[in-house]
Amino acid sequence: MQRLHPALQHYAWGSPTAIPQILCAAPDGRPVAEAWFGAHPSAPSGLGDDGTPLDVALAADPDGALGPDVVSRFGAQLPFLLKLIAAAQPLSLQVHPSVDLAHEGYAAEDARGVALDDPARSYRDRNHKPELVYALTRFEALVGFRAPRRAAEILAGLDHPVARRLHKTILEDPTSEGMRAAFTELVSRETRPTPEEVADLAALFRRRRFEGSPSPRTDHAVELLAAAHPGDPGAITAVLLNPVTLQPGEAFFVPAGAVHAYLSGLAVELMANSDNVLRAGLTVKHVDVPELLRAVDCVAAPPIRIAPEHAFDATDVFYAPVDDFELSVTRAEDARPARVPGGGPRVVLCLDGDVRLQTATGDEIALLGGQAAFVTADDGALHVQGSGRVVQAAVP
Repeated sequence: MQRLHPALQHYAWGSPTAIPQILCAAPDGRPVAEAWFGAHPSAPSGLGDDGTPLDVALAADPDGALGPDVVSRFGAQLPFLLKLIAAAQPLSLQVHPSVDLAHEGYAAEDARGVALDDPARSYRDRNHKPELVYALTRFEALVGFRAPRRAAEILAGLDHPVARRLHKTILEDPTSEGMRAAFTELVSRETRPTPEEVADLAALFRRRRFEGSPSPRTDHAVELLAAAHPGDPGAITAVLLNPVTLQPGEAFFVPAGAVHAYLSGLAVELMANSDNVLRAGLTVKHVDVPELLRAVDCVAAPPIRIAPEHAFDATDVFYAPVDDFELSVTRAEDARPARVPGGGPRVVLCLDGDVRLQTATGDEIALLGGQAAFVTADDGALHVQGSGRVVQAAVP
């Protein structure tokens, strides 16, 4: 067990203060969008006093660090990636691919000679990227497609040619295929509304919000996205998508193929060990609409909220419907060590307070808020003692 140092990502949508506050670090004025605690080769965390990249350390002793079971199932790599995410502005409209599509897309970009670090590359690895979001503050998002009839209700009565076309498309085919057609029209280069049309329609949503709107929440989402990305038709897709709000301590799961856009908030994010993102808009990064349309699932479904299971006295576990990861939250409150569930390789992040981790092999490490540790498979069972809250990413 050794201390783990995060790799920070300074994307423009990040907050300059939220993650530094958790890490007990002084803000330097730059946005900090994400802090990565993992071994993805594009931004591995540093391990121990010398900051050895975690992926390098795992490669040196995969059986000891990961355990034979994990190596046999996932290869000599950590199956998950734990992050802190702080959205001060909306993120891109995006989809993550399935494993099969990731293998296919990665091979195709390799064959075209697209370098792994090329900003125009969509596939950074061969893995899928399902993810679980555990809110630390109120967290707002758009996740998955809503019912077609509801989307048509929200569009009804808007006196704008784009709204009328979308409304007609959905009413003529109130199925997932009708929603796919409407979504495709909004994001495809050949059919997307002009920036002027987007601005005019967003203004209608803004005014309607205070005039008996059928969905003030959707109107507000369109307004927020249009303000963050003027002229981008991705803002209008809020009409087609499910709004979701997490309160602190709540979680949802985003499967591969689910279109989503995170709007605001601070959260822990746990995902498969991947950096594959297919974007359709609301970003200055690479957009690949044809590839996103290959990956997206347009079937209407409510956001998948994950209810925790109470494992031990001080621990709740959020079980995601994938084999790559599970998330537990332990609240240490007294001098008695609290058992943390699970085995194998684990990443433990202290969110607040002052705690001490103890392994079955007798190792101990003290963590303050914002500090993390990597626990190997050889370390065995884990207990936490002190006063604070820790999250643990582990393999089921």
